[in-house]
Amino acid sequence: MANLIDIRRRIRSVQNTRQITRAMKFVSAAKLKKAQNRIFASRPYTRRMFQLINHLAVRQEDLSHPLMEERGHERILLVLITGDKGLCGSFNANLIRRAQEFMEEQPEAQVVLDLIGKKGYDHFHKRHYEIFAHYVNQLSEVNLQLAEEIARPLMDKFLNGEVDRIFIIYNEFKSAMQQNITVEQLLPIAEVEFEAETDQEPPVPAVEFIYEQPREEIFEDLFPRHVIVQIFHALLESVASEYGARMAAMDLATKNAGEMINRLVLFRNRVRQAAITNEIIEIVSGANAL
Repeated sequence: MANLIDIRRRIRSVQNTRQITRAMKFVSAAKLKKAQNRIFASRPYTRRMFQLINHLAVRQEDLSHPLMEERGHERILLVLITGDKGLCGSFNANLIRRAQEFMEEQPEAQVVLDLIGKKGYDHFHKRHYEIFAHYVNQLSEVNLQLAEEIARPLMDKFLNGEVDRIFIIYNEFKSAMQQNITVEQLLPIAEVEFEAETDQEPPVPAVEFIYEQPREEIFEDLFPRHVIVQIFHALLESVASEYGARMAAMDLATKNAGEMINRLVLFRNRVRQAAITNEIIEIVSGANAL
C-alpha cells in the first residue's frame, strides 16, 4: 500500500504546479490584451495598404515593379513564424507540421527556410534543412525595426533572382481559443480582393490619382514598405496567437491539476482510513489474545 508521506508529498507538488500554471495563465492574459490592441490598430493600415496597391494596379496600365515580377515555382523561400517558448499547447507543432506539408506539396521546387522563432529553428536545424536566416529570442519586442530587419534580406534575395517566390506561414489571431494557420504569398506582390468589413463601409470612388512626385519614385518607396508592413502584421498576429494558445493551455493545465489533487486527496483518505482500521484490528486482536 502507498505510503502516506509519499502521497502528501505528491499532493504538495501538484499544488505548487497548479500555482505556477495559474500565474502563467494570468500573465499570458495580460500580455494578450496588449497584443490584441496592437493587432486591431495595425489591421486597418495593412488593409488600406493592400487596397492602395490594388487600385494603382487597376488604374495604371504601365504599373510595373521588380517586386511584382511573376516567375516560376522552382525556387521558393518559406518564412515560418513560430514561438520562442513552449507551454502553449500545439501552437508550434501545428505550424511546423504545416510547413512540412507545404514543402511536400512542392516536390519539384527547391525550398529554403527563413525561420523566426526558436522552436521552428531548433526543429529544422536538427534535421539539416537548408536555412537562409533565423531570428531567435526576438519576439518579446515586435516593432517595425525587426520587421524591416527581416524583410530587407528577403527583398534583396528576390530582386537578385535567387528565389522565384516567397511565402510566409503564421498563425492568424481570431480569439483566445482560436488561431488559424495562414499561408500567404509575400513576393511577388499579388492583387488581393477585399470584402467590406461592414455594410456601412462606403465603396472606394473610382477617381484618377494626381501624382505630385514621379510614379517611379512613389512605387520605389511604396512596395518595399508594403512588404515590411506585411511581415510586421504577421509578427503581431503570431505573437497574439501564441499568448492566446498559452493562456488556454495553462487554463487547461490548472483545471487538470485541480482534478488530480482531488483524486490524490481521496486516495490519501482511503489509505489513512485503511491504516487506522488495521491498527484497530491489531489492538482488538491483542486484547482478545490477553
